[in-house]
Amino acid sequence: MTEYLLIALALLGVLILGALGLVVPKLRRRPEPPLPREVETRAEEDLAGPPVLAPEAEVSTGILVEPPVIEAPPLEVPEPTAGRLVRLRSRLSRSQNVFGKGLLGLLSRDHLDEDTWEEIEDSLITADVGIDATRDIVDRLRERTRVLGTRSAGELRALLAAELVNALDPSLDRSLNTAPKDGVPAVLLVVGVNGAGKTTTCGKIARVLVADGRSVILGAADTFRAAAADQLETWAGRVGAETVRGPEGADPASVAFDAVKRGIETGVDTVLIDTAGRLQNKVGLMDELGKVKRVVEKHGPIDETLLILDATTGQNGLEQARVFTEAVNVTGVALTKLDGTAKGGIVIAVQRKLGIPVKLVGLGEGKDDLAPFDAVQFVDALLGTEAPGRDA
Repeated sequence: MTEYLLIALALLGVLILGALGLVVPKLRRRPEPPLPREVETRAEEDLAGPPVLAPEAEVSTGILVEPPVIEAPPLEVPEPTAGRLVRLRSRLSRSQNVFGKGLLGLLSRDHLDEDTWEEIEDSLITADVGIDATRDIVDRLRERTRVLGTRSAGELRALLAAELVNALDPSLDRSLNTAPKDGVPAVLLVVGVNGAGKTTTCGKIARVLVADGRSVILGAADTFRAAAADQLETWAGRVGAETVRGPEGADPASVAFDAVKRGIETGVDTVLIDTAGRLQNKVGLMDELGKVKRVVEKHGPIDETLLILDATTGQNGLEQARVFTEAVNVTGVALTKLDGTAKGGIVIAVQRKLGIPVKLVGLGEGKDDLAPFDAVQFVDALLGTEAPGRDA
């Protein structure tokens, strides 16, 4: 009897387990109650991500908006070049210490003995006048003071000024050849070593030409530095001049050729070509400069080749001038940074050694601090007094 009872209980347990297996899956598949509308919308936004705005160009307000008008900066009017050297004479104050104070002080001594004349020679050599030019100046001063018996300060100043003006050779032609001929603009080629302030001086030369009534196109043939072309373009834009430039690394001769071609097409007076700065001892670079000259001359002869010299380089500048002259036949010198040096005698040395006239002098960092050179006015500024031959 007990055995039958145990069997019945086992069968009952199997039935109960089977019933549970059928019911539980149905409970798991029961659908969840619907979410509230606000919750459902928020869930859809989360899945879709942040809203994507239409581009501004596709959003129409119905109102026409004109682009802002950008006004061109007003053109600058450069200072007249006439009398600039007189106006800028104070910039030569450091050179005045050597010439005006040093030399005149020595010459004013009661007794001009051999030691005094040697001191005078040393002062001139220190001022970069050059040994040969110094000896000529001192010999002539000694003779004239002996013959004339000069002793007054005014007479000594006049004698010294006359000898310095004579050493600068006032007969040299210092005018810039900037006038067009037969419908072809005058071409000015600007050359120089690295660091002489060539591109800046080139921009100032453009202002000199505009101040003298010339229309100008600038050729940015320094293609090794993009900044040089940008700088030149800035200078040109201030006076309303056009700049012809090429891509960085372009053939400089090609850019120079295009600049002159553009000048012929537009009928300007002068084309000013800025070349890359180079060291005078680099044969390849000097040959390239010669190539620029030859290519430009396919349009016609170059009217002026200006060498930019840094006055602070002293006698080293003479070697620079000599090499550049051999490469491109330099016709004139623009001497920069004379305001920051006591070596004003380099003007005499350049002309004495090379026979090349100094045509422009830079006496400051201002836009119009480049002045046409005049021997009498220059000596006047050096000595701080009127030089002979100066108009009252």
